[in-house]
Amino acid sequence: MEEAAWPPGTLLGRLRASARERLLSVGVRRSVKEAQVLLREGALESHVILLDDALVKVTVSLSDGRHALLAIRVSGDIVGEISALNGTPRTATVTTCRPSIIRIIHRNAFRAVLHDNPEAALEMAGIVADRLRWANRRRIDFTSYPVRVRLARVLWELAVAYGRRSPRGLIIDIRLTQDELATLCGAAEISLQKALGGLRADGIVATGYREIVVRDGKALRSIADLD
Repeated sequence: MEEAAWPPGTLLGRLRASARERLLSVGVRRSVKEAQVLLREGALESHVILLDDALVKVTVSLSDGRHALLAIRVSGDIVGEISALNGTPRTATVTTCRPSIIRIIHRNAFRAVLHDNPEAALEMAGIVADRLRWANRRRIDFTSYPVRVRLARVLWELAVAYGRRSPRGLIIDIRLTQDELATLCGAAEISLQKALGGLRADGIVATGYREIVVRDGKALRSIADLD
């Protein structure tokens, strides 16, 4: 990918060219299909995966057999870093949302890059801190806001981070089930359906096959209490 194509919040987007090229060079490039599991929760392995041209979802298993969606990761992001840094089993499952290109980096190579490039180590620490901050904010949202507000916040975050503009609005064409969207919002699926139906009835969003369209971003931000 071109340097300018890496989203600024991702690891590759944060690094200078020399550190970025070093990290890319130690990865084994692979093409993978849609719906392929890249990392599996509980597995005893320690490599990391750099998303070269990819879109993946991060999920965890719940006690009732369902799966909770924790995050979406995009090109330039890294996944699997916790196991590589502290040697613990995988904490989540990572699955591709579309055909993707990834780079597999073994633990020793990854740690060597961080050791030899203090900038890369600092940026990696910053990403871990950002993800922890995001998780803490999400917990506050769960306890402080009704489902409609939580849904609006999640949809706005997804639209800004991963949406593509069209005459219809901001299109979120990530394959997410309503159950996954509900767990991302911290809501029961029936409550999620009601809240989503309300946003549709108000003309703020539209839904279709494998996509959600944000038709009125200003109204969605207002409901999300982000103004």
